[in-house]
Amino acid sequence: MGYLESKKENIVETTTEVEIDNSGLKVDGLVDENNIPIPVKENVFDDDPNYKPSRFLRFMGVFWDAFTLPPKERKYILKIDLFVLSYALFSYGLKSIDVNNISNAYVSGMKEDLNLYGQERNLFTTFFNVGYLVGSTPSQLIINRVRPSIWIPSCEIVWSCVVMCIAAAQNAKAIYGLRFLLGLFESCSYPGFAYILGCWYGPEELAKRMGVYDLAGYAANMFAGYIQAGILTNLDGAGGLAGWRWMFIIDGLMGFPIAFWGYYSVPDFPNNTRARWLSEHDKEVGIMRMNALGKQSPKKLTPTRFFNMFFRSWRPWPFMVSYVLLWITGTTSYFNLWLKSTGLYTTEQINIIPTGGYALGIVTGFWFANLSDRTHMRFPWLVLATAIRFTGSVILSVWNVGIGGIYFGNLCGYMSEPTWSLLLAWAAEEFQDDAELRGLLAAVGNTIGASFSMWTPLVLFPTPKAPHYPIGYKVLCGLNVLDFSALCAFWYLSRREHKQKGLVKNSYGLWVARDEYLAHLEEMEKKGKLLDKTLSRLSSASGPSGDAVPEYNEKREYDETRASVEAKNVVDTDADGITSIPK
Repeated sequence: MGYLESKKENIVETTTEVEIDNSGLKVDGLVDENNIPIPVKENVFDDDPNYKPSRFLRFMGVFWDAFTLPPKERKYILKIDLFVLSYALFSYGLKSIDVNNISNAYVSGMKEDLNLYGQERNLFTTFFNVGYLVGSTPSQLIINRVRPSIWIPSCEIVWSCVVMCIAAAQNAKAIYGLRFLLGLFESCSYPGFAYILGCWYGPEELAKRMGVYDLAGYAANMFAGYIQAGILTNLDGAGGLAGWRWMFIIDGLMGFPIAFWGYYSVPDFPNNTRARWLSEHDKEVGIMRMNALGKQSPKKLTPTRFFNMFFRSWRPWPFMVSYVLLWITGTTSYFNLWLKSTGLYTTEQINIIPTGGYALGIVTGFWFANLSDRTHMRFPWLVLATAIRFTGSVILSVWNVGIGGIYFGNLCGYMSEPTWSLLLAWAAEEFQDDAELRGLLAAVGNTIGASFSMWTPLVLFPTPKAPHYPIGYKVLCGLNVLDFSALCAFWYLSRREHKQKGLVKNSYGLWVARDEYLAHLEEMEKKGKLLDKTLSRLSSASGPSGDAVPEYNEKREYDETRASVEAKNVVDTDADGITSIPK
């Protein structure tokens, strides 16, 4: 602790990359005048600083980072995963089924039953996008005033009722209206949970959770294909209803238990949570953890702040361009139309074959997010995902590449799925100083994206031209190049802002204001929750006079600090045996 105090006044605004010493723990990016890292690490969980996971836990950590954490931190993160992610996955998965089952229904009898031989299929998407456009930004503004634990599950109950009503539709016009309402109430889901996840997880965790959340839609669509095939086999004609109508009924019924679970499991935000499954100690740790990361808590959003946020700053726009292009450049929804056009497959096979693409997307999406968290990089993985999507568009624009080539071109659209989650994780970290901006980025992006998606499928992918769209895929090639340019602009402008504001990297590798970070370190030091790293482990490091840094016993320093603090404070112990020191 004394080393930190003696060096605080000598800190220079150097933005070195986060270093890793032999112990595998981070050494903070702040350095003194001799370019020696000032080693600080927040220990908000009061875990043993010398803890090392077992071989089994290290193996499990390859797939899920929480397993390698010290026991108390692991328990906390897994608890958040269990409650927050469980509802997020089920809710977003169901939303994905409810959005995309119109495509399954179309190729499973709806087209013939309702005499849909024009642009009706694309118009179903258009009306959904109109509702999504109308609802996205207002919904995110409502979340700033109404708890997400109330708003999101309530919207889910309404949209589940709307889905069931589609089963009774007798013509395309009725479906247009219902699809508009579906988009209106589902618009809260994706941006709402992107905002919530960004408030509870750190940079070594967020991309993976966002990726898993995003891929829940893929898993759900995989599941939907098997459901549709099973319904056509077992329920077609039951009760006088066609199989595609039963699909909407079953989808709607699935939403009610998920929504009721959401009322209990959604924790709102660390600074205002009232989740019953979090102990008082957990709630305090949640706030301390977000402060350690440098994330700002949500504040009241005024019209002036909104205007300045989007019209007097560069910040939202590179993200927005890339995010909107993801809406336009996706091609997965046209795969089953090509399958049907070949005449080689049964209706059941047309529903099942695309599930292989969803499975491939789940694998690539998870590992892209996992590697992004491990390497502490977003930009390179986003570029790789964009390159895969570009490759698929090139193949499909050429078209005359044989059945195998067209299969691969369509599968590239599934493999490029990581772009959504990685982009949102990157924005959440770059803009962690503004919670409202983080929350609105996806909402406004969805609004703009939906406004384009209302008409671009009609122009680029007209249903009567299916399955070959000679203009559409060529346009997508150019849009993918534009997407790459937007990512490069985002990377450059954010780095320039870091330099202009004199930001530094904290011990988690996130960019924060220097003065605020030092104030936070001082506060954490008072609570006895800072661990000085052993400078002798930096084998080539030397002190200002050229002498070797004296041997430092991290465990002894930690124990002495704890003993000193406990002697001056009353120590509280909760039901889990976790010791906490009063402020």
